[in-house]
Amino acid sequence: METRVAVMGIIVEDTESVNQLNTLLHEYGQYIVGRMGIPYRDKGIHIISIAIDAPQNTISSLTGKIGKLPGIGVKTAYSNKIYHE
Repeated sequence: METRVAVMGIIVEDTESVNQLNTLLHEYGQYIVGRMGIPYRDKGIHIISIAIDAPQNTISSLTGKIGKLPGIGVKTAYSNKIYHE
C-alpha cells in the first residue's frame, strides 16, 4: 500500500458543525498521526491542524467531506515522498 504524509489545516467558523467534524475525524482516526486545536477566541474561530499518513485517495476523501461541512474550511499540504507499506 502506498501512503503519503499530509497536513490538513482546518478553520472552524460555525461551531454547529463541530460534532460532524469530530465524527469524520474519528472515522479516519487510524490514519491520523496527530491533532492540534487552537481556539482563537478574539476572532470567534477555531484552528485545527491534522497530521495524517494515509493513501492519497483516503486523504482526498476526508478533505472533501470536511470541505462540505457548513462553516468549515480545509486545505491540505502533501509531502512529496510516497511510502510503501
